[in-house]
Amino acid sequence: MPSHHPFSTRYLSATDVIDMVQRKGVEACLRGIADYIQADFLRWGAFDKSARVASHSRDGVIELMPIADDQTYAFKYVNGHPKNTRWGLPTVMAFGVLADVATGAPLLLSELTLTTALRTAAMSAVAARALARPGSRTMALIGNGAQSEFQALAFHHLLGITALRLFDTDPTATAKLQANLQGTGLRTVACNSTAEAVRGADVVTTVTADKTNATILTPGMLAPGMHINAVGGDCPGKTELHADVLRQAQVFVEYAPQTRIEGDIQQLPADFGVTELWEVLAGQHTGRASDAAITVFDSVGFALEDFSALRFLRDTAAELGMGQPIELIPQLSDPKNLFGLLRTHNPLLRAVA
Repeated sequence: MPSHHPFSTRYLSATDVIDMVQRKGVEACLRGIADYIQADFLRWGAFDKSARVASHSRDGVIELMPIADDQTYAFKYVNGHPKNTRWGLPTVMAFGVLADVATGAPLLLSELTLTTALRTAAMSAVAARALARPGSRTMALIGNGAQSEFQALAFHHLLGITALRLFDTDPTATAKLQANLQGTGLRTVACNSTAEAVRGADVVTTVTADKTNATILTPGMLAPGMHINAVGGDCPGKTELHADVLRQAQVFVEYAPQTRIEGDIQQLPADFGVTELWEVLAGQHTGRASDAAITVFDSVGFALEDFSALRFLRDTAAELGMGQPIELIPQLSDPKNLFGLLRTHNPLLRAVA
């Protein structure tokens, strides 16, 4: 990048991304992000991967999620604070960056709070297409909070789910979900317990927020052929599945070194056998062993999914002419003279004045 070339970072605000999703449609965005995720998972070996860096506190966690291939670097900043709704804040808040590996220049700065919900749901659907029984039509959705609509719509549009059996410890959350899903073609039934909700379900999605070692799903609730999409257990000390559910199932993960720390499999010995999902997508592992097998996608969220989502945002913003250039990096007439920006006779500052 020549030093005389004016450089700016493309910025996508929360309003920009809301507008983008409204213009493209939720279904198109879910499909688009799922396609980008699938393509990137098929390039698994091309990425420099690491588990995310987490800073835990009494009330939650703040994480950085980095990843790169030989051309593009990405990271996401994200938190998880279950008590935030008391203060009018989302449980999860996020933003992310795409940068050029050759120069280190930040190319895109974007909101990722709304986008994280879309990419998490798209990831769930990518996994379920590979692992759930063909013809799955009924899903139990346990936890009806901020991410539940996205999960419901991803499974509806990308997997063909037509009926939802819902449960949340907060009935108002279930009512909110049912209201938001009106007109989507999904049939919803509010249930009084997890056990009632999972009865007859082909797929079970757990997406709860409490930072506890919970046992939301227990072995007695399992049925042959069930696919479990475990989304909410995503940091140390936060699980949703009874350990015996995992022992009775085939377990699939995104990136095993991270999931063993953060996922439901944190309850089990370090040598417990799991399969990374990319192996199934690439045809290196058969996935579901039989129609009667129970499969678990122990989803914690991995940086590659955010890399894919940021690529989707960048390309869609270019297609729609969205976003604003921001001067995140100082403009230097002489790249070796950073201090010169502070001198009043600097021609750049004179031009601004």
